[in-house]
Amino acid sequence: MDLYTSLAATILGLVEGMTEFLPISSTGHLILTASVLHWVGDKAKVFEIAIQGGAMLAVMWHFRMRLIATMQAMVSPEASERKRASHFARNLCIAFVPAALLGLAFASAIKRYLFAPEPVALAFIAGAVVILWAEGRQARVDVVRVTSVDAMGALDALTVGVAQAVALIPGTSRSGATIIGGMLFGLSRVAATEFSFFLAIPTLMAATIYDVVKHRSLLGVGDLPSFALGMAVSFLSALVVVRWLLRYVAAHSFVPFAWYRLVFGGLVLLTARMGWVDWAH
Repeated sequence: MDLYTSLAATILGLVEGMTEFLPISSTGHLILTASVLHWVGDKAKVFEIAIQGGAMLAVMWHFRMRLIATMQAMVSPEASERKRASHFARNLCIAFVPAALLGLAFASAIKRYLFAPEPVALAFIAGAVVILWAEGRQARVDVVRVTSVDAMGALDALTVGVAQAVALIPGTSRSGATIIGGMLFGLSRVAATEFSFFLAIPTLMAATIYDVVKHRSLLGVGDLPSFALGMAVSFLSALVVVRWLLRYVAAHSFVPFAWYRLVFGGLVLLTARMGWVDWAH
């Protein structure tokens, strides 16, 4: 692994970990960062998806006690414990299905037509508008019905899952779609954020495994160091963000992230149209 590859893998891993769980779109940031680094080609796109596995492992590590307790409760002799664990697992499965089905059906078309800077920038701006509207609505009207993940019903899980499917559009943000979608349908900001973290585990795991297996012919033993480096950096940076975000949402709104999306998306469009930055990916 040469110096340039090491540097690019480190930067992309850092970008993935820092943005995966914030409502600002990790995929969008990866596409734009890769454009600047001239990290292009089919193998580069596989790398950008594979390093999501590092962020997924960060969530599993942070919530390891809850996950272990849930698995133990699934076989507990206590009926109430089994019911609670089964309820939680069922909700994750329900929420996972919409994005999984639509991803299988449209992944190739999405990569072909939407993995480009200008569509990503437009999605940044559109997502910002939705966040501002959702936060304003929750501030004006008491719409919170569900204050914890354990209180979610099957319909709540389905609506979050449908929202996650919207995030197949690069620049939308998986975490942003699930959190804001949850808030719009009655989840508290804390409950929506926590469920978004848990939902990331099957979603990112499936996306990583599927894409790597599908494109395994592009990869060789020589690619392992760069993939491992990107995933390791992604894991460490995501772990920091997960811990910070859980504290942040307890007392703050997502409005600052919306303004960031508006400014960043506008800058990408402006620099692309003016020819100041070559965003070709």
